[in-house]
Formats: sequence, C-alpha cells, structure tokens
Amino acid sequence: MAKGHRSQIKRERNAQKDTRPSAKLSYARVPVQKACFVLDQIRGKDVNTALAIVTYNPRYASEVIAKLLKSAIANAENNNGMNRDNLYVEECYANRGPIMKRIRPRAQGRAYRIEKRMSHITVVLNER
Repeated sequence: MAKGHRSQIKRERNAQKDTRPSAKLSYARVPVQKACFVLDQIRGKDVNTALAIVTYNPRYASEVIAKLLKSAIANAENNNGMNRDNLYVEECYANRGPIMKRIRPRAQGRAYRIEKRMSHITVVLNER
C-alpha cells in the first residue's frame, strides 16, 4: 500500500506513465496467431513502409491492423506533435482475448465445439 496523500500517489503514478504514442484494439475477431503473422512483418519498420505492407497484405488481420496503425499515427501527430516522417513501429503485439464457444451439430446426435478466438492488438510508435 502506497503512503502519502492521494494527489501525491497520482502524481507518482503519472510520472511512470508511458508517453509513446500508441493505439489499442480490444476484442478484435482475429486469433492471436493470425494477427502475429502481420504484426511480425511491420515491427521495426517506418510507418509509411508499414502502411504499404499492411495495405497489400491479403490477410484479414491486415485490414484491422491498418486501421489501428492509422489511429496510432493520428495520435502521434495530434497528441504528441510528432512528425509523421520520423515515426516507426517500435512495438506491436497481440494478446489473447476471450473465446466465443459455439456448437456444431454432427452425425448421430453428437456435437463438436467451435472456438472463435479474439485478441487484443496493440501498436506502439516512436520517433527516430
């Protein structure tokens, strides 16, 4: 338990906050493994190259990540006043989200379970 006045505790917590521009998408209807195929391609690239890669990638996850990447770029320009030409993808990762469980009827009265997986995708940018 932290000691001190409430405002002091908040000040200390905000001092440790990450100031890099980022965007997070929760509950994306993409499995983590499939999202990581696209995220691995753009990690470490500058944002213009990353947008080009994601735009011409045939996977469904690339559409979702393109929208997220554009959001992170807009956050960097508007909130942090950064120049778009100097930005690059510092971190991007997908964490496991909840699983929707569905039933598929099979022969002789049996039922198979279908698991529709979700993920939480995060993109963090930084300036060179």
